[in-house]
This record gives sequence, structure tokens and C-alpha cells, in this order.
Amino acid sequence: MLVGIFGGGRMGAGIAHAFLTSGDEVVVIETGERAAVAARERVQRYLDRSGGGHSFRTAMDPSALADCDLVVEAVPEDAALKASVLTAAEKHAPGAVLASNTSSLSIDGLAAGLDAPERFLGLHFFNPVPVSGLVEVVAGSRTGKELIEKAQGWVRALGKTAIVVRDSPGFASSRLGVHLALEAMRMLEEGVASAADIDAAMTLGYRHPTGPLRTTDLVGLDVRLAIAEHLARELGPRFEPPAVLRDLVAAGHLGRKTGKGFFDWV
Repeated sequence: MLVGIFGGGRMGAGIAHAFLTSGDEVVVIETGERAAVAARERVQRYLDRSGGGHSFRTAMDPSALADCDLVVEAVPEDAALKASVLTAAEKHAPGAVLASNTSSLSIDGLAAGLDAPERFLGLHFFNPVPVSGLVEVVAGSRTGKELIEKAQGWVRALGKTAIVVRDSPGFASSRLGVHLALEAMRMLEEGVASAADIDAAMTLGYRHPTGPLRTTDLVGLDVRLAIAEHLARELGPRFEPPAVLRDLVAAGHLGRKTGKGFFDWV
């Protein structure tokens, strides 16, 4: 199978690695030469760590998607940007299945500008992709039933587990994960316990592999803030972001990628 990944950031590179190590061919699309070089380096680092000798292509022109069987959109969590990328992918790969890696945006909303919404669904991978065992398969109201079954097979071939979720705000994972993280932030604001101890309550008491605040640092505080704001608009004030989250993002403390968030990473 030839898989196109539209967007070669951390998530896109991880998704490319997943398909490469399962034996698929991959082309990664980026918007400029510098971004394309950076994407190639990210994917190659993943391959070097896993000992894989797989080859792949990067390109700056969406026409490179022409022969793809599947195109996964993996650009930042912005509805207008994702919609434009999906429209371009459908234009250049009219026979391909299209998938969005969105963690919270409506699949039906993103499908509105597509000519063939029945060939579109959500494939929500988790960060970091190489070690995460889960993919959310998100079914829009017009997604073909056979496509959902085919997508589950693709996920199994990647060595991961698929859960099927109806298109709804935050799906299953983001809705639950963000709710837990926001409550942890409120507890931190109230002085209930330190960030380390709040996380320990979940890792040691409930056997979560990573606590909600450290997970937020890994995902990115800016990403969590955007998702929380979206969920607050869709589902009400229980998802309203706490002041501590807004303050850290405003200060540029976005988690591991900037060296500081709820924890120090330097």
C-alpha cells in the first residue's frame, strides 16, 4: 500500500514510521524545502531507533500523492487548515481513502468540503506514535461501513489496537483525557498537592502509565488548551481551561518541546 502523510511534524513523522515498519510505501508532503528536510530527518530518526532500513520520499507538491491508496492528514489542529489540506489531497489523489489525525475536530465538519465524504474518516494516532498501542477510528455520518472495517485492518497491520468511535466532540480519548487533565490543573491551582504528587496519585494509585500533568507536557500545553477551548464551546463549562493553563501558554511554557510546562524538561 502507498500511504501519503500530509504534514511531517512530530505526529506525521511518527505515523510515517508506523506505516514504513509495517511494510508500506510512504510519501510525506510538506509545504517548503526547509520543512521537507526537517520531516525527512524526523522520520529517519524514528527509523534509526527502530533499526529499520526502510526508504521513503518527501515532496513539496501534493501531486506526489497521485497514486496513494491512503492519505493521512497530520497538520496542526486548525479546522480551516485541515479542510484545505484535505481538499488538496482529494484533488491530487481522487481514488485514495482520506483520513484526518484530528484529536477533537468534527469529522463531518471536515468532510463538508469533500466530493466523496464516504471515503473519509478519522485515524487518531497518539503521541509518541512508535510506542503508542492505540488508534481511534472515527466514523463520520457518511463514512462507509466497509471503510471502517478496512481501517481496523490497517491498524491491526501496524501492530496497534483500533477502537471505533462515533464522530462527537473530543471522541473518546481526548474527551476523557482532557477532562482528567483539567481537573488535575484545578487541583494544582487550589494547592491540593504538587504536580508530581497529583501525577503519582494516578500512576501509582490507578496504574496510569503517565500522570495527567506530565502527559499534558508531552502533548503540548498549547495543544491541550486548543482542545479544551473547543470542548468548552461544544460541551459546556466543565471543559473551561483553568487559569494556570492559560498563563503557562501565554508565558511560552508549552511542555517538553519548550523545556518547561508543569515540569522542567531541561
